[in-house]
Formats: sequence, structure tokens, C-alpha cells
Amino acid sequence: MIFYGDKMSLKQKTLLSSLYLFILVFGVSQPILVWAALSITAITPNLVINDIANTITITGTDFAAEAQVKIGGSDVSTSFGLITNRISETELLANIPKDYPAGVYTVYVVNPDATISLPAGLTVAAPASMPTPTLSTFARPQISVGSYSTDVDGIRFGKNFTLTVRLKNSGGEQANGIQVSFVSADLLMLKNGGVIAVGDLDKGDTVNLTQVMTAANPFYGVSLTSLEMNISYYDKNGVPFTDKFSLILGVFNTVSGLAAPTDTPTGSNLAQLIIGEYKTDLDQLEPGSQFELEITIINKGNLPAKSVLMIVGGGSDTSGENGTPGPGGISGSGGDFTNFAPVGSSNIQSLGDIPADSSLVVTHQMIVNVNTNPSAYPMKVSFSYTDANGNQINDEQVITLLIYSLPKIDISFYQPVLELYTFQPNLLPLQVVNIGRKFAVLGNLEITSTSGLVENGQTFIGGLDSGGYFILDVLFTPDMPGQTEVLVSIDYTDDFNQARTITKVLSLDVIEIQPDPSLDPSNPDINGGYPIESEESWWDKVWRFILGLFGLDSGRPVNTPPNQFEPEYNP
Repeated sequence: MIFYGDKMSLKQKTLLSSLYLFILVFGVSQPILVWAALSITAITPNLVINDIANTITITGTDFAAEAQVKIGGSDVSTSFGLITNRISETELLANIPKDYPAGVYTVYVVNPDATISLPAGLTVAAPASMPTPTLSTFARPQISVGSYSTDVDGIRFGKNFTLTVRLKNSGGEQANGIQVSFVSADLLMLKNGGVIAVGDLDKGDTVNLTQVMTAANPFYGVSLTSLEMNISYYDKNGVPFTDKFSLILGVFNTVSGLAAPTDTPTGSNLAQLIIGEYKTDLDQLEPGSQFELEITIINKGNLPAKSVLMIVGGGSDTSGENGTPGPGGISGSGGDFTNFAPVGSSNIQSLGDIPADSSLVVTHQMIVNVNTNPSAYPMKVSFSYTDANGNQINDEQVITLLIYSLPKIDISFYQPVLELYTFQPNLLPLQVVNIGRKFAVLGNLEITSTSGLVENGQTFIGGLDSGGYFILDVLFTPDMPGQTEVLVSIDYTDDFNQARTITKVLSLDVIEIQPDPSLDPSNPDINGGYPIESEESWWDKVWRFILGLFGLDSGRPVNTPPNQFEPEYNP
């Protein structure tokens, strides 16, 4: 017999009677609803970095619609309340603001009628600072000529003179076992055969050395002569180095103490051609480079130079005696074309007449041999002409050209980079490839941008073989939409110990992210875009249980914001 309270309504009595009758007839074959106590089972993630705003997920049981998440110490009343979104009875979302103080915090879930805590449930950390890479400096000894001079105002045949050269170690290591040798077809080395053992020279130090010389033959029709100086030395590991320098010395056109031929031009009555200036149309000459050599020729004499021929690379004398005026001239086939060769025409140009005290600018197309190593190379330039008295004069001069071997580097992405989004970290898969034929030593790699934040954008590359590559994954967070540029810079040292930089600008497309207003946690009407569960009484729960026993829909009713999850129909 079922007893009802006096205050129960007819509807309540009917529900209880139906439930009692169903249990008697069928037994308890369906699970009975159990209300769990308030608890926290997990926090994901439990470690966040405070350089950005973070969202954590709290899972547990019996989270009320008004549940709020707080983090703090041992006292919930003084803890910091977070913006909270309730997903269900078992899941909450909470927002950790940017720059929240680092530390280990207790996490609280506060219901209207109860509070639960998880000690040390969340760790807030500051971003770890990137260590500065230790850059290994590429260094080698490098001997250079600081200055050189002679103890005479001009070299004369039959008189000895002393050449003084100051050497300097401009490199980054000590040069060991330095040996200097002098070679010249016009000068004879006295006392030591032209070889001087210098010894060791520390970086930055200088040393003066002297060499006694004399002219091998009288000088006719020239005012300068060249002297080749070769230097060999080793670094601390025994690696050998060689340098070659061309020293230009002034000479007199007269014979001292000897009777000269009667038809030899004198210093007061002659035509004299010299190279006043020369340059190339390329800033740096490299192996295989085609370039235009521009030479300014000046007639320093007081007679015109007639029927002038210019022979690039030098030539062999056909007058019977080197440098002596006569009926012959210079053959252009005897020049030196080991490192440089003419292109488009021969090495001989006819320049016509050059009046006294006037100048002429001529150009010649040249190419650098692909097998030429980086160094300073002398190039002979010969002039053959006649003066107003009919004397044949042959002048031979030397210019110096610097050959570089700069690294050939390609900078690109090793996989496609599609559209980027503003204020979102994007991965830039950077790749540096040595597309040259020689080993290249590169220094510091740096990636910068004026329209966003670059992370992990600096490192040291080092040596790259031909065809070798170096990759770096860079995080880039753009702060403006549209076409964005990223600058890549690579530092290195060239063959003449000068600092250089390789740069390339990479263009990227950035799309602006439009914020979804439905996910605004401050909007109470739509609960951040999530369905809002309606409140229900104890009898509503019992009624849903009975519906479930009969296989009907017993889910908890929710209030879905209009047009939030279903598109609006626009006919």
C-alpha cells in the first residue's frame, strides 16, 4: 500500500504510483540516476607561458551553471577570478590573461553551494630566454704591404739602390716561417739572391725588410718598372699560404756614365706615354667574369706620340734590343694570358696619334680565366709608337687587378609557405644553399622584419661544401595584413679579409584574422557561442528519468542562441 503526503498534488501522486508499478512489474533494468559530488579530475594544460593569453580546460563533476574558476594560494577568498565558460557539468573553460605572474597556483572551482580545489594544479611560467650562440671566428694570418720606398729618387742604370718594404700581419693569427722573394726581368738582386727569411709575425705586428738591387739594362722610353714580390708563410696548424704583390718603381730614361746612341730621345725632347688611371665596369672581378677595362693614357712628353699601338697583356720586343728605339716594335703574341684574356677583339688596339701633354681614354673587353684563384694579379700593358723625330719607342707598364671568389648563396624556403595570419605564430622553413663550385665559410645568419615579431631568427652557419645546405625554422608573427617582407642577412669575410654581407628580401602574404563575435566570453546572451543549459527542478530530473525508461528523449533541454549553430535561410 502506497501512502502519500497530504500536501502532494494529484500529478505527483500519479508519477509516484506509475514508478512503483513499473518497478514491481519489470524490475530495475535501467540505470538509476546518481548525482556526483563536486570534484576536479584534471586541468589541461597544467603549464602555460605568460607571454600570451592562455585557455585552460578543467574537467570534473557537478559543475553548476554559475561555477567560477579561481587561481591563487591557500585562501579562495583572495584568489584571482578568471573569465569562465561552462561547457557542461564536467567541463569548464578559463582564460589566463597575458603577463600573469609566474608561479605555481591552486585551482578552485566555486559553485553557489560548494567549493573544490586542486593544490598546485597550474604552473604559470615566463618565456625562456634564447641563449646567445657562441660564434666561432674564422681567422687566418694575412700578410699585407704597408708601404715601400727606395733610397733614390729614380732607378738609374749602373747605380745600386736599396728597396725598403714594410710588411704587416693584417690577419687574425700569427704568421709563421715568413719568406720573401723578389723577381724582376729589369732588376738584379744583390747580396742575397733576392730571398729574405723574415721568421714569425704576430697578428697586428709590422716588420721592415731591405733588399739591395741594381738595374739589369738601361731604361729607354719608360718611367716605371715592376718588381714582383712573393711571400710564403704558415699558420699555427701548418697550413701554407702564398701572396704575390707587384711593386711599381720609378726609373730614369737616361744612361748614367755611358755614352748613349745619338738617336735616343732625351728627357727634354721625347714622347712618353704612361697610364694615368684605370678601372673596370664591375665592382668585383671573379673567375669567369667578363668585364670592360678602361685605361686613361697620358702623353707626359713634349713631343706627340704617333701611330700608337696598345698591347694588353704585354708583348715581345721585335726591335732587336729590349726597350731600345729602332725600326721594330712589339709583337702582341708574346703576352701573358694566364689569368686574363681579350674578348671580342685581339689584345692589340690602334689608337692613332696622342699629342703632347694630352690624354686618351680607351676600353678593352676582357675575361677572367675560370681557373684563376683569388689574389692580386699584375697585367702588362705595352705601347709601341714613334715620336716626331721618327724614333720607334716601346713602353711597357703594369697595372694590378684584384680577383675575388665570392660565395654563391641561394636563400629560399625548403617547403612552400602559404598564407600567414596576423597575430598568429607561423613557421618559416628557411634554407641556405651553396650553389657555387667552391667551399664557402659563412658567418652569422639573421632574419628581421619591420612588420612582425621574429623568433629563433639568429644563428651561426659555418662552412658549406658545394651543394651543401643549412636550414633554420623561424617563428614569425605578423602584426599587419597584406604584403610583408622578411630580410635575411648573412655575414662573411672575403678573400682580402674584408667584411661583407649577403642580403635577400623574402615576400609573404598575410591574411587578417576576423574575430568571431560568438566566441566573445563577455557576451552573457550566448555564453561564448556554446549552448546554454536550462535550469531544472528535482521533479524535472525525475520526469526525464521516466522518459528514459520508456526509450524516449530524456536529454537535458538547452536554449540554443538563434542563428548560432544553424545558418539562416535567405530565400
